[in-house]
Amino acid sequence: MSIEQLGHTILEFIKLHQGWTAPIVFVLAFAESLAFLSFFVPAWAVLVGIGAMMKTADIAFFPVLLAGALGAALGDWLSYWIGYTCKDRIAQMRPFSTHPNLLARGEAFIQKWGALAIFIGRFSGPLRASVPIVAGMLGMPQKTFQIANFTSALVWVAVLLELGDVGALVWGWLRDAVSRVSG
Repeated sequence: MSIEQLGHTILEFIKLHQGWTAPIVFVLAFAESLAFLSFFVPAWAVLVGIGAMMKTADIAFFPVLLAGALGAALGDWLSYWIGYTCKDRIAQMRPFSTHPNLLARGEAFIQKWGALAIFIGRFSGPLRASVPIVAGMLGMPQKTFQIANFTSALVWVAVLLELGDVGALVWGWLRDAVSRVSG
């Protein structure tokens, strides 16, 4: 099954089982934020899709937002812990051993931006995978990391869900406009 098919399957499952939305969003956000899984689980697109269907499916926004933020923050927290405990051994682990520039870019980004790198990195796929683990490797203070981590996780999930909601609204307006013009 391709990633695209998996995304469609998840969205169809949520349409039928709305009570599972928050736990599914938690798992997707966690996987998207965990250093080693994020390369294989591009969950952001599914999160946008979930945001697009939340109003029409009458799914409560706040529990889904909290579940996604918690999942994303825990994924980064675990990545930070792995970096903190494994330090230089990370460079020998895949995918970092095959793409050493990921760690180098993450380190340069943190050196330049400090704690703000955690926040900014959340919104960039390659940086999202490397910045938390590098922050741990570099020994960024836990409190500094966690404030940026939890804040950015909340904003990131809110942006993705709202992007889907706004996209669905715009798509509906366009569809209605085309219907009126052609009808």
